[in-house]
Amino acid sequence: MTTPQTGPQHGPRAGAAGTFSPRPGAAPFGRMVLAQASMEARLMLRNGEQLLLAVVVPVVVLVAAVAGSDRLSLDLDHPAVDVFTPGVLALAVMSTSFTALAIATGFERRYGVIKRLGSSPLPRSGLLAGKVLALLLVQLLQLVVLSAVALGLGWSPEPGVAGVIGVLLIIAAGTAAFASLGLLVAGALRAEATLAAANLIYLLLMACGAVVLPATAYGGFEGLVQWLPSGALGEGMRDALIDGTIAWPAIAVLLIWTVLGAALSARTFKWE
Repeated sequence: MTTPQTGPQHGPRAGAAGTFSPRPGAAPFGRMVLAQASMEARLMLRNGEQLLLAVVVPVVVLVAAVAGSDRLSLDLDHPAVDVFTPGVLALAVMSTSFTALAIATGFERRYGVIKRLGSSPLPRSGLLAGKVLALLLVQLLQLVVLSAVALGLGWSPEPGVAGVIGVLLIIAAGTAAFASLGLLVAGALRAEATLAAANLIYLLLMACGAVVLPATAYGGFEGLVQWLPSGALGEGMRDALIDGTIAWPAIAVLLIWTVLGAALSARTFKWE
């Protein structure tokens, strides 16, 4: 007859329900998404090129546009800083949601990061949610920095409650639209081609897409540029911060681009 051991036990501890502590298995979905978003945001801010696109370029554009507004001979209905600040905020959303996301995702595909994440407990929906949440975190930093610079240049916004809601809605719609388009470019092209295409599209939209300048500055092309995602984002931001209104037509245009970009991305995106 043997006697039971009463000494200390080592190894996994059995719980009351026959499980072990710590319990094996994946973390809760929300915790995985937050961890992924935190990592994505840190990587984005540590990358010099992406930090340049996210913060430095919009600040330079804002200061240069306000300082040189007299030489542009634009017929503006409001002070230059009030007109250019919403456009530069829209440019910041575009630079992060489209260009930075496309370039980062393209090189993640090249080095097999996306493929390995696809085989982890984090589902594809969680990976996408983590990337979008990281974009929103970086955009919050952009909003703080650019607003501080604009206030130093004399910006005095009074959007009211409707304007604040309009800003939040247009940022959300713009982030969704440009993120879907960025993933479309990154998933269909090689990393080097993605780098070139994303930067080229960014420059073209910044110059000709009615994001920084109002659509009225493009003369006969005013109606056309408002259908571009950049034009819709810029006009929606100006409506919210200058007129204090919610730009529902601009939001609708951005949602159309979101659906189009997401549908094409689902068909063409390659994980490696």
